[in-house]
Amino acid sequence: MALFDVVFEGGGAKGSAFAGALTALKERGHSTRRLVGTSAGAITATLAAAGYTPAEMLAAVNEKVDGKPRFAGFMDKPKAADFNDDIRQNSDTVEALKQVHVPAFIDRDLLSLLLASPLYAQLFCFAECGGLFQGDNFRGWLTEKLAAKGIAAGGTLATMFAKTNVDLSVVTSDTTQKELVVMNHRTAPDVPVAWAVRMSMSIPFVWREVIWQKGWGAYQGRSLTGHKFVDGGMLSNFPIRLIDTRVPDIMGDTDPDGALNLGLLLDENLPIAGFEDTKPAALADHLKVVQRVSRMMDTMMKAQDNREIREYASEVCRLPVKGVGTTEFEMADDKLKALVDGGNTAMIAHLDSRSL
Repeated sequence: MALFDVVFEGGGAKGSAFAGALTALKERGHSTRRLVGTSAGAITATLAAAGYTPAEMLAAVNEKVDGKPRFAGFMDKPKAADFNDDIRQNSDTVEALKQVHVPAFIDRDLLSLLLASPLYAQLFCFAECGGLFQGDNFRGWLTEKLAAKGIAAGGTLATMFAKTNVDLSVVTSDTTQKELVVMNHRTAPDVPVAWAVRMSMSIPFVWREVIWQKGWGAYQGRSLTGHKFVDGGMLSNFPIRLIDTRVPDIMGDTDPDGALNLGLLLDENLPIAGFEDTKPAALADHLKVVQRVSRMMDTMMKAQDNREIREYASEVCRLPVKGVGTTEFEMADDKLKALVDGGNTAMIAHLDSRSL
């Protein structure tokens, strides 16, 4: 039996494969020490750190509401009430109305009328807040899942570590400072766990960007209040170097040689058994811009961290996810099962290759 430091790659809906991989790891009797994740990987890493078993994660993946995957609800469209007066009055819409000499008392009413349209509210969110979807449903779901393991709503990275003693790191991108930010109980102790993961999974232009709040304290002693954050995959979708090298200011003084490295990579080139020739399902009920952004993000995610992937090839378990789109949350049951089973089979093969 071995002890592993595990890195989970980002990849949106593809991340369901992690449940199968972790099931195989547990069935072999292996355990984990440090957990690092980006985007979908941050979700899995956080659930594992909270105490979720692979079987419980699988149940969460399969959870449905009114016959539809609950994950599909994560693409929640914004409403007029989601935009405060500051966002409205400093918006490009108001500026455009000023440029055509619409009186100020009219532009406020006109903007309110426009935002009453679900379509315009979504486009407004895209232009002013960096994403087409609100992301509140995801945060509510994660808060609920953490509460089921005794981690209260608003629980921070520090309070979660104090309860679980599990070393969790969540990776995100600070677009204000243009730098990678790795949040854990050392670097950002006062950040609520649900918000940390919400930042990490905020695929640019898909979900609304997150603004660091004053109450979240400092990051490594620096104030980031007002900074804007998006998906960690923008800068490092597979940060396996964090567990292999000594970076005490971020990862503490934990001996990197005290556990084996394991990177869980979502490989878009490996077909899923039974779905070898499929393509990601079309997002027929979404705006054309949503479909365009989804394709762009699928392309971008594939290009990250290639050097590290090659360098740590023997420590990387490649999970087959070909034909699954980053935002394909309404996956058919048989495809989801095949995705999870593929992760399980890939992990078994990987452990066998390392004689573990």
